[in-house]
Amino acid sequence: MFIETSRTNKTPTATPLLFPLRLPPLQAIYQTPKLKVRNTLPRWLLPLKHFHKHLAAMAEDGAVTLYKATSITDAKKNSFSIKAGLAQMLRGGAIVEVSTLSQAKIAEEAGACCLVITEPNRQGISRMPDPSIIKQIKRCVLIPVMARSRVGHFVEAQILERVGVDYIDESEVLAIADEDNFINKHNFGCPFVCGCKNLGDALRRVREGAAMIRTQGDLLGTGNIAETVKNVRSVMGEIRILNNMDEDEVFAFSKEIAAPYDLVAQTKQMGRLPVVHFAAGGIVTPADAALMMQLGCGGVFVGSEVFDNGSDPYKRVRGIVEAVRHYNDPHVLVENSCGLEEEMAGLNVSEETMEPFGEGGA
Repeated sequence: MFIETSRTNKTPTATPLLFPLRLPPLQAIYQTPKLKVRNTLPRWLLPLKHFHKHLAAMAEDGAVTLYKATSITDAKKNSFSIKAGLAQMLRGGAIVEVSTLSQAKIAEEAGACCLVITEPNRQGISRMPDPSIIKQIKRCVLIPVMARSRVGHFVEAQILERVGVDYIDESEVLAIADEDNFINKHNFGCPFVCGCKNLGDALRRVREGAAMIRTQGDLLGTGNIAETVKNVRSVMGEIRILNNMDEDEVFAFSKEIAAPYDLVAQTKQMGRLPVVHFAAGGIVTPADAALMMQLGCGGVFVGSEVFDNGSDPYKRVRGIVEAVRHYNDPHVLVENSCGLEEEMAGLNVSEETMEPFGEGGA
């Protein structure tokens, strides 16, 4: 039996069966007591009652999505507004990347709002972290936990959701599993985080179901924030251009950046991205974190390189957390920036890795 719905006719209709079968009306089935239903329908059609109820409820929302007739995207079960609200809870905080239990405890004590669990430095293809590490850290901390999956690898996302992570980061930092397609994040109840480098990237990820956007910069862990600043300014600059546009120009702009028109119009109306916006890459000092906040981001990701050098990682993480909370207070920034030069000595970028200013189309 093939079920059809439409926006004009919100009552599910069924095409005729290929063989004659006399069944009572669906309304009568819904009102039949549970004990009598088994005498009314054949055993193999008992799930039909619940399927019709489920489908009719979803049709009231205006759309039903079927995937190979085996799974249904339930807008009420996986509500995007709930997932976006869970992501908003992290606004104004620092999300710290950790790979061991000791690092997780340090980050929690320093005031991190969330932990990103990653594998220790591994040779070859980067994949999602070992679920046993996730479970171990979850048992010992009270703050939310996030884990990364490869781009397009929806099975890794299914495993992470089953393990019980609070957020999933579909991260380009790991190896890419699908070069053409991202995960359909509407099929998951867990909020997703996705990276972007411009406004078009951000809105396409939101359309796929991302509840948080992460503007990504340096991927090498060198402490170079230049790429992050460039990408954040690109996103914010395009939003300012959009805000100053006439309504008639929004159609052409959405086509130019290859983004859904409704999300472009919503961004223009709100004056910002429809979801919370963080920055990641090269953020290793309180000044770096405050810079991202003053550029308009809602929070920052801090890489695990802050644990790799120096003798007091708590001081470094705490300084970044305080800088995110008080990014407009120069007194707090001065206090948390003192004594960090030796701690950051191992994160200086060599001259060979720096692109000369003015080159590369600048």
